[in-house]
Amino acid sequence: MLFLILVTSFSCDTKKQKPEPKTYKAGVILSFDDAYVDEWFEADQALKKYGWKATFNVCRIDSIGAPQIKKLLEMQKEGHEIAGHGYHHYNAVKFVQQNGIHAYMNQEIDPMITSMKKLSFKATSFAYPYGERSDELDKALSTKYRIIRGRAFGGELPEKQDSYFNNSKIVFAFDIDNSHVHFSIPYVLELLDYAKKHNRILLLCGHKPVKNVTENYQTKIETLEFICKYMKLNDLKFYRLSDLDDLLPQK
Repeated sequence: MLFLILVTSFSCDTKKQKPEPKTYKAGVILSFDDAYVDEWFEADQALKKYGWKATFNVCRIDSIGAPQIKKLLEMQKEGHEIAGHGYHHYNAVKFVQQNGIHAYMNQEIDPMITSMKKLSFKATSFAYPYGERSDELDKALSTKYRIIRGRAFGGELPEKQDSYFNNSKIVFAFDIDNSHVHFSIPYVLELLDYAKKHNRILLLCGHKPVKNVTENYQTKIETLEFICKYMKLNDLKFYRLSDLDDLLPQK
């Protein structure tokens, strides 16, 4: 009897130490970086018909004009997420190498948090500028943000791609800007098909939505329409970065 009690107790402790991942519906996170607010707002008008929701990671918040702040607040009210992307948009890894982690937090993170709160943005997620990160930065930012997003730079087969939610607060997104070396509609279709078939959440990121691409860091509206149409036809869910926090295994 004592043996059985000990075994049962040990089994319960083991389960507590290794929480089961939560189940969730297959879907996509569309996220956008920098401060292309006017273009984001125009994209929102075009994609409302799909019931889309996106995450907009904003940098240089104190340099954005009042009309753009108003648009961001309106999009937040509609259910989109406004998240952090750096106060000055420094390359975090290079800055820390030269100045240290404390200087980075004091100059790039704390002022951004203060300003975004003052402007009534509920920022609980952060996306690294240029997608560059480190374990040291992840640890420091984890005290400030619930979800932290880097970038998946490769064009691997879907099953080897890092751009799917991995039951961790550190996640990675595949870049759908037209200038990205691995971007193509057929490849994005492969990623979407994999998410649907294996019940995964695919993370995608872009910068400036445009009708016609004229330079780097631009995402075609046509690409976003393709993704949204696929999602509606295949019953995939629109997620925001902040939604992932509710899907993390309970500690």
